[in-house]
Amino acid sequence: MSVNSLDRGAELIRGYARNLPEKPGVYRMLDAKGDVLYVGKARALKKRVVTYSHVLKLPNRLKRMVSETMSMEFITTNSEVEALLLESNLIKKLKPRFNILLRDDKSFPYVLLTSDHDFPQVKKHRGSRSGDGEYFGPFASAGAVNHTIDLLQRIFMLRNCTDSYFAARKRPCLQYHIKRCTAPCVGRISKEEYAGNVQQARDFLQGKSRALQDDFRVKMEEASAAMDYERAAEFRDKIVSLSSLQSHQDINIEGVEDADVIAFYQREGKTCIQVFFFRGGQNFGNRAYFPRHDSDVAAQTIMSSFMAQFYEGKPVPGCIIVSQMPAERELLEAAFRERSGGKVEICMPQRGQRKRMLEFVQKNAKEALERHLLERKGEAELLEAVSKLFCMEAPPERIEVYDNSHISGTNMVGAMVVAGPEGFRKSAYRKFNIKTAEKADDYGMMREVMSRRFGRALKEDIERGSEEWPDLLLIDGGLGQFNAVKEILLEMGVWEDLTVVAIAKGPDRNAGREQFFMEGRAPFQLPVNDPVLHYLQRLRDEVHRFAIGAHRTRRKMDIGKNPLDEISGIGAARKKALLHHFGSAKAIKSAGIEDLLKVEGISRAQAEKIFAFFNE
Repeated sequence: MSVNSLDRGAELIRGYARNLPEKPGVYRMLDAKGDVLYVGKARALKKRVVTYSHVLKLPNRLKRMVSETMSMEFITTNSEVEALLLESNLIKKLKPRFNILLRDDKSFPYVLLTSDHDFPQVKKHRGSRSGDGEYFGPFASAGAVNHTIDLLQRIFMLRNCTDSYFAARKRPCLQYHIKRCTAPCVGRISKEEYAGNVQQARDFLQGKSRALQDDFRVKMEEASAAMDYERAAEFRDKIVSLSSLQSHQDINIEGVEDADVIAFYQREGKTCIQVFFFRGGQNFGNRAYFPRHDSDVAAQTIMSSFMAQFYEGKPVPGCIIVSQMPAERELLEAAFRERSGGKVEICMPQRGQRKRMLEFVQKNAKEALERHLLERKGEAELLEAVSKLFCMEAPPERIEVYDNSHISGTNMVGAMVVAGPEGFRKSAYRKFNIKTAEKADDYGMMREVMSRRFGRALKEDIERGSEEWPDLLLIDGGLGQFNAVKEILLEMGVWEDLTVVAIAKGPDRNAGREQFFMEGRAPFQLPVNDPVLHYLQRLRDEVHRFAIGAHRTRRKMDIGKNPLDEISGIGAARKKALLHHFGSAKAIKSAGIEDLLKVEGISRAQAEKIFAFFNE
């Protein structure tokens, strides 16, 4: 950062500020390439933007930002609340490097009770909540959802099979025999009785477990008095399961149905924000976050920015309990009210059960940050050792690891995982569906992956040394893969900008006897107990896991393809009606035109088209 560039940036900002209105809005600062450096919001754009021209009053972080600013963009809004909502949306979307950023912000899973079937299905759902049904959550992890669905099956015996599987059943499946389902697919339970089970499950998910226990206890006693001991035992087992669930709830908030508890802890310039989810009075799990920020940023500002980004696109509970009051609390509450359509309160309790519960969450934040710092220290030492092993000038900030997966040349997938000082960066993982390589040509697959990865980097003009440019490429393979990568990277003119290493399993593919291949060095091995070897094995195993997972997903999609998908004019509703009527695509293939006409919604023209598709 030079004095000239700082003065130039300040003068540029002053020029923009002269023509800005005294209205609320959002501003963006852009660098020479047009990339967004920073997104901010303001009650009055003119007053807020002009402060960046007073460079002597700015911290070093903002001085660097001003020196890199080459242009600005503005959006005016009707209110400061709208500006805050737009700001958090743009920060999540653009990830500007001078903003406080929330990392690992993947969507939360939910339990979904479908409503588009006579016998609703219970299943795990992640993503937009646009389908028919009731969504319960969010849950902190997929494991918490799976545990809840397991309980719903054991206690209320709801089905979790797909509609097509349901329609094709002729006899009860294993779930019925192990008492996890009532077999509605073959009529072992009436629609009304199943609906009663669904309502009980709904009550459970809404936090009415104690009322359900009381109801089950009454029914158990009635069944016992009538000497229906088998039915009494079923209610007894349900009561035991609900009691077990309540005893495993580590912490609950008396008198609060829906709330998030957010605890803040800082050490060595790093922050951990721990979030506990409570829905329907039940603990739905917790998750720790480590937002990226400069060490001189105030705690209130970090908390405010975190909360604005955290609730972007997520449901906001009526109560948010915090250990650190965020800056602009009232503005956040107004924004959350507008987003949720109900009252939202941000509070910091000083006494009582809420205070004790907050201390519990804060203790978790402290322990999570201490573990995180220890892990980072270990990662830093390993990266230093990696740089010495591979003769690099500095420890790598970004390591990209590559592997391919296929079965006899089918469903070919390339995979890239990314690691660095903070461990694996899962948001940067990429998979490549192989398009041009010949079947089972591992070298051709690797060449295609490299061509697409670095072709895009060159097209987007990513600078060498930036956080998006790798310092080290680790290839899962031997000398052949190494030479294939070298060939394509030389063609693209990026070979000299990268350190490339191939890691191959040794004789008999034994872990611990790996060979390494590099330019200008003979193949070499590391001692079996070398920590660097273990670290590189961990990277190799992660890309292997990711590649196999991507391949299985693609193979599963191919297996699950229905021939009806290829018939134009047969949409989801008609396909569903056909499968419900005939039970399978194979039965549809054998049906005549008159048989097809018996399906509701199928016209003669469509019946003839379906018949012709399967029989021509």
